[in-house]
Amino acid sequence: MPGTAAYQTVVHLADGRELIYFDAEAGAGQDRAAYPDTRPLDPRPGAGESRFDPLLGEWVAVAAGRQVRPYHPGPDVCPLCPSTATRHTEIPAPDYEVAVFENRFPSLSGPPEPPDELIGPLPHRLRRGGGRCEVVAFTSDHDATFASLGEARVQLILAAWTDRTANLFTLPGIQQVYVFENAGAEIGVTINHPHGQIYAFPYLTPKMSKVAQRGQAHAARSGGNLHDDVLAAELAGGRVVLQNAEWVAFVPFAARWPYEAHLYPRRRVPDFTALDDAQRAAFPAAYLDLLRRFQRLFGDDAPPVPYIAAWYQAPAAEPRAVALHVEVFTIRRAPGKLKYLAGTESGMGAFMQDIAPERAAERLRALAP
Repeated sequence: MPGTAAYQTVVHLADGRELIYFDAEAGAGQDRAAYPDTRPLDPRPGAGESRFDPLLGEWVAVAAGRQVRPYHPGPDVCPLCPSTATRHTEIPAPDYEVAVFENRFPSLSGPPEPPDELIGPLPHRLRRGGGRCEVVAFTSDHDATFASLGEARVQLILAAWTDRTANLFTLPGIQQVYVFENAGAEIGVTINHPHGQIYAFPYLTPKMSKVAQRGQAHAARSGGNLHDDVLAAELAGGRVVLQNAEWVAFVPFAARWPYEAHLYPRRRVPDFTALDDAQRAAFPAAYLDLLRRFQRLFGDDAPPVPYIAAWYQAPAAEPRAVALHVEVFTIRRAPGKLKYLAGTESGMGAFMQDIAPERAAERLRALAP
């Protein structure tokens, strides 16, 4: 794969979970590997299960072990900070650049147990095991944000995303690899350290399933690719926020959130592994520019903007129906005001927008550095 050069060091935590250090320079990982995890950890939880909703045709993960996961730990007990002589965390080394490890409290875990098991009166269906959840710690600096990182660090994070995507797709039964970041307590973040996550799903998530189906239908009807046609329409429209030689960010025509922007590579690729060197080189500047505009939406003195960055990658069975892109959105609609998902959105999945997408695009364009 082009452009994925990063030095990796693989170690194992006290309960057997895998931890991978990603470094930009050779040799650093050897020093990090010299620090073993000596914590007396409880055994890892057993495999979770997924239950099928026959009315919506969707899977729901059930993982009771997550009830005891950390909830807003202070910086003195943060599990993502480097370990010290007196405080041992999920990362045994005293420093790191980027670290990826198996989640101690996963929503999806364990090898799949084929075939699906039928339980109770039909049409109930249950699947035991399958999937994997990983945590990506972007930096050892507890007080940083993704938007505050430098381009070299973002390049290293991209290499980690690429490597994990390639490896997770090789696991038995994996259909979708989802990379995402939750930022801000208002979003529901329970650990205030700059990090993201990667979920390897043994099924297609509801949104991915719908996007893949829409892409297939568009190709059958027009012979074209839906993502290509959407990008072309946005480039010709008035909602482009920023662009460089390889990437374009725009507010979508039917944005659901007060401020929402999608970032696409100009040349369509199915996932991180297919990005070429030029796309990789141009990515950090474009992505950081976009995130920093979001941070400036409500003033430099305002609290950090809560947001979700959700990466779409083509599922294993549909490499041409879905294109790699990220959707970034915030639930803050004005200073001190949040958009809550109430009766229509939560109850029926029918979004109601308070800010015209064209106006949101104007605001984000005006926030150029």
